[in-house]
Amino acid sequence: MIVKTDFDRVIDRRGTCSVKYDCAEGRGKPADILPLWVADMDFQSPPAVREAVQKVAQFGIYGYTAADDSYTAAVRGWFSSRFGWDPEAQWLVTTPGVVCAVANAVRAFTQEGDGVLIQTPVYYPFGEKILCNGRRVVENPLIFRDGRYTMDFEDMERKIIEEKIKLFIFCSPHNPVGRVWSREELLRLGDLCHRHGVIVISD
Repeated sequence: MIVKTDFDRVIDRRGTCSVKYDCAEGRGKPADILPLWVADMDFQSPPAVREAVQKVAQFGIYGYTAADDSYTAAVRGWFSSRFGWDPEAQWLVTTPGVVCAVANAVRAFTQEGDGVLIQTPVYYPFGEKILCNGRRVVENPLIFRDGRYTMDFEDMERKIIEEKIKLFIFCSPHNPVGRVWSREELLRLGDLCHRHGVIVISD
């Protein structure tokens, strides 16, 4: 089934409690700023998604819910069809969102005062969650050359060794630079982290 989306339609989201638009001034930005967010786009969700949400809303009871077997099957199917990986159902843990999961992982896999590696510029909550949990941000800045960002593997390995890095928060595809990392880059990154015993959180 092919679903056509009107990418030219402008939808005014101001006055809808949108963090992207209505909270700009509270975040120290001009009220008329044009936000270029990646994860919060201004196109309507596909009809099938809207219909599913409407079906739940029409039921009229909004109590606590849990992920059932169909959710687990969908997640496992995604990993299997795209990556050839078949995770066990008991390995899957749901969280309220990515930022919450990152904060939990920082607490689980590091101690206060430990350095946690990130590749800057990067999605700002990564650094926030490292700092608010009493850890140190260790930056491995991306290299911008000839209009394209790349990883600095030499700097990364040096920081891992010198800072005794246990945890690396990796952004893939990268936000905000827009890189979809190549297979070669990912293999080199994986080899480096495996060799030094670094846990990778991949967002």
